[in-house]
Amino acid sequence: MLALLFAGEAYGQGVFPPPPTGTLPDGATYLIEVPPNWNGTLFLYSHGYVVPGAPNLAFDAGDPVTQGILLSRGFALAGSSYAHPGWAIQEALLDQIAVLDIFKSSVGEPKLTIAWGHSLGGIITAGLVQQNPGVFDAALPMCGVLSGGVATWNTALDSAFAFNTLVAGNGLQIVHITDPVGNLTFAEGALAAAQTTPQGRARLALVSAMGDGPGWFDPTAPEPAEDDFASQEANQFLWAKFVDFGFAFALRAELEFRAQGNPSSNEGVDYRKQLARSIDREEVKALYKEAGLDLDADLDTLNDAVRVSADPQALKYLEQNIIFNGQIHIPVLTLHTKGDGLVVVQNESAYKNVVEEAGNAEFLRRTFVHRAGHCEFSPAETISAVETLLNRLKTGKWSGLKAEDLNEGAAALGPANIIFVTTPEGSVIAVPAAPAFFDFKPSKYLRPFDALAREKESREQ
Repeated sequence: MLALLFAGEAYGQGVFPPPPTGTLPDGATYLIEVPPNWNGTLFLYSHGYVVPGAPNLAFDAGDPVTQGILLSRGFALAGSSYAHPGWAIQEALLDQIAVLDIFKSSVGEPKLTIAWGHSLGGIITAGLVQQNPGVFDAALPMCGVLSGGVATWNTALDSAFAFNTLVAGNGLQIVHITDPVGNLTFAEGALAAAQTTPQGRARLALVSAMGDGPGWFDPTAPEPAEDDFASQEANQFLWAKFVDFGFAFALRAELEFRAQGNPSSNEGVDYRKQLARSIDREEVKALYKEAGLDLDADLDTLNDAVRVSADPQALKYLEQNIIFNGQIHIPVLTLHTKGDGLVVVQNESAYKNVVEEAGNAEFLRRTFVHRAGHCEFSPAETISAVETLLNRLKTGKWSGLKAEDLNEGAAALGPANIIFVTTPEGSVIAVPAAPAFFDFKPSKYLRPFDALAREKESREQ
C-alpha cells in the first residue's frame, strides 16, 4: 500500500473540496481567491506530488484552516493543478507563472508576491524563485525536496540498490522499470519477509541508512529513544512499506517516462563511507551485531556489485527539473519536520550549502518542527512561519526565529493547533498538536548534487 496523503497536503490532494477553478491553455486548472479586504499581498501556492491516476486538482493552500486564516486576514491566494500529475516540475514552473499572469491581468498587480508550497511544491517554490528573479518578494518552501531532483533520485537509487542486492536477491528493476505494479509487489513481498527475521531487519536498517531514513513514523507518538534501535527499525519499515517503496519501485517509472531514460547513477559511491556518514550508523551496527551478521561483508557486497549509470539525456532532463544554484536574493524561510521519511530533513542542509556557496546566506533561514511525518505541520505552525517571513519583509531584518518565539506565535492561534493524520483506513482526522518548533541542525545530505558542483565537475573534465 502506498500512502498518498500527508497532513499539510491533505487539502492539496483532494481530501477537502476545493472552490471553483479556471483552466489554462495546457489543460491545467487554476484557482484564485481574493478576499473583499485584500491587503495587496498574494500567496502563490504549489501543491505536492500527485500520484498518476489520482484527481489532479488546483489548490491555493495546503489545508483549509490555513487557507481560511490567510483569507480572513486579507491575503489573496492562487495556485494551479499543473498540467499533469507525477514529477510535474517542468509543467509547474510554467503553469504557476501563468496563474500569476492571470492574477495580474484580472485582479491587479500585487504589492507583494510570496511563493510557498509543500513537498514537491517546495522544490517548485524554490525553482520559481531561482528561475524568475525579480518576480517574487519572498518564499516559504515547506517539507521541500530542496536537495534538487538529481540528488533526490540518486539517494532513492542507493536505498533501492542496497535492498535489491542484500534483500531481494537482485530480482527487482531498480531503474528502467517496465512493470511498476509487479515490481512494487515483488519489493513489498521481500520487505515483509525480511522484517520477520533479525537478519532481515538488520539489512533493512542498512537500506534505510543509505537515505538517512528517520526511525520515527507516527506524528502522534513520541520519538523513540536514541538507543531504541528496535523501535527505530520498526518505524523505518513502516516508511518503506507505506511510502518510500512506492516511489522507489513504481513511481520512478513515471519519472523515467518523462526523462526518456534513467537519470540516476551510483557510480563511484562507497557505501562503507555512506554508512559512516549516516545518522543511522549506530542502529545498523547494533542490529547487525544482534543478528550475528557480518556488516563488513555486506558492505563489501554492495561495493563490489555492478553499478548503475545514468542515461545522459535523462540526467540532463532532471537537472533542468530541477537542481539549485543558490541564487536567491529575496527572503526564503524553510520549514521541515525532523521525522520526515519521504523528504528527509537533510534536504535542508543541501539547500543551505549551495546558498552559502553562492554567497547568499543572508537571505535564507530555516525552521524545524519536532514531529514525525511528511509535511505534518499544524496550521498554527504554518501561520507562525508566515508571520515571521512577513515581518522580515516589513522590517528588512530576520527576527522571531527562536523556537520559543515561533511556538508562542503558534500557541496564540488556539484551535489551529491541529494536524491532519491519515488513518490506516485512509480517512483523514484532525488531531490536537501542541506547537513543536525546536532548535535543530540536520546532518549533511548524503548524496548532494547541485549546479555549483556540476559546474565544477564540468570544468575538471
